[in-house]
Amino acid sequence: MSETKKLTSPVQIYALGGLGEVGKNIYCIENDNSILIVDCGVLFPDDSMPGIDYIIPDYTHLVENQSKIKGLVITHGHEDHIGGIPFLLKQLDLPVIYAPKIACALIRHKLSDARIPTNTKIKEYDEDDVLKLGDFKVEFFHVTHSIPDSFGLYITTPQGTICESGDFKIDLTPVDHDFDMSKLVRFGDKGIDLLMADSTNAEREGYTNSEHMVLRGITDVFNEANGRLIISTFASNISRIEQIIETSIRFKRKIIVFGRSMESNIEAAREFGYIRCPDEFLARPDELKTLPPSQVTILCTGTQGEPMAVLSRIARGDHRFIHVIPGDTVVFSSSAIPGNTSSINALVNQLTRLGADVITNSAFTNLHASGHASKQEMRLFQKLARPKYFMPVHGEYRMLKLHARIGVECGLAKDHTFVCENGDVLYLINHKVSRGGTVHADNIYIDGKSPVGISTSVIRDRSTLINEGMVGVFIVIDPNTNQLVSTPVVESRGFISSNKKGLQKKAGEIIGIEVSRLLNSNKKITYAEIKNAVKSSTQHFLYRESKRNPMVIPVILSYNPEA
Repeated sequence: MSETKKLTSPVQIYALGGLGEVGKNIYCIENDNSILIVDCGVLFPDDSMPGIDYIIPDYTHLVENQSKIKGLVITHGHEDHIGGIPFLLKQLDLPVIYAPKIACALIRHKLSDARIPTNTKIKEYDEDDVLKLGDFKVEFFHVTHSIPDSFGLYITTPQGTICESGDFKIDLTPVDHDFDMSKLVRFGDKGIDLLMADSTNAEREGYTNSEHMVLRGITDVFNEANGRLIISTFASNISRIEQIIETSIRFKRKIIVFGRSMESNIEAAREFGYIRCPDEFLARPDELKTLPPSQVTILCTGTQGEPMAVLSRIARGDHRFIHVIPGDTVVFSSSAIPGNTSSINALVNQLTRLGADVITNSAFTNLHASGHASKQEMRLFQKLARPKYFMPVHGEYRMLKLHARIGVECGLAKDHTFVCENGDVLYLINHKVSRGGTVHADNIYIDGKSPVGISTSVIRDRSTLINEGMVGVFIVIDPNTNQLVSTPVVESRGFISSNKKGLQKKAGEIIGIEVSRLLNSNKKITYAEIKNAVKSSTQHFLYRESKRNPMVIPVILSYNPEA
């Protein structure tokens, strides 16, 4: 490709995930010659998605343009930024993944665990590296977040510059690396045409609490607990895990870790020195029986009430090693993700019923601090970066809208802010940004480990079964006479109670009339037409009688006297 064409080719910026949602982050920068991918995450399902393990983006656009992909750059090692990598690599060949040190270790472990053979190179970067990926140059600046080695990106393209913040907050007393504000200012001096910044806490005024405030809250809990401490937090929150481990060591408590993701993350963090824990303070699960309760800290997953996580299994009483005993203190060192509140409340109630003293995060306990910037930090970021145009990312729609308003407060023209949805394209041409068309962007629901996933219609069916129930209609037709052998039989599950069986009988009679009318017409009738007639007449009747819309499953059998 000639240098002239590279310079005249517009740069497209779009998200396949991360807009209108908190998670599933994947942002793409593309021109006629190159595609640079930033992050590749998953979204975790809520209670409205039964049976779903993960939600990932539809990678169709990337698969169709695979030859242009020059690499994937990861901002940090959280699941909503790296969790989609195994699914992406099952569908296409990436030349290289660049990631910070701890994220590299987590990605390698993830690919090994998923048993994915790949030729993709996984390379580590640090703050001083400059990457050349096709037509794009990538530089880095440290940000503070809830995992070490979190970075923002400064991307130079032939048409202008882009700053992608990654997940950040501006913590002036962090437990690990400082936010590199001076480097962000230098990038602002060079010029930032488009800023893409984290919007998660755009509804929260002021500043996000420092992790050091959490340390005080954790210390208070340790001071007051006389029995075992069972502490649950996000497996990816390395900074929090480090504080819990260091406090356990200070109080001379042995640490026992449960949960595969927690174990692998701690192993990687210890390997690189982010968590310092002598081997003698780590105990095996089978030592629980012999250790005094006052000398035990159990560190586990399950803060969001996930059914298969360790804490939920403890509450159900089916964990192999841990059963709640009076005197246990259970600590939720996290905040509720929207959609999980009812699951968490049920879990807290069950643990309390078993005799545990349950402590959750509140204004009085300070057991959790968000890793995301609140409004004042967002304003400060705007002032340091001084972008010409702004595209809020990583947030639900209302968060993106509020963050765009912050950009206007800080001096941007309203028409220089872009609240986009997944698939919307922005064009960067000669340092100016404008709206373009769209690329294909949809959700893929992962049920198990298949990258193919399941369709939205399956999710709708599962929701219908939960909310409305199911009705089966059994019809027997004599193929020789083309007539019903008997009145259709209607059976239901999760729809009507046993004292309303008369409704089923009446439904069977009405369905029989409709099917007989169809069979007695003078045209040739297919099984598909019979099924459609059964579904239509059943749904119409049941809604009229009950104002409910259960799933209707017609079953048509051929009559065989000999059988």
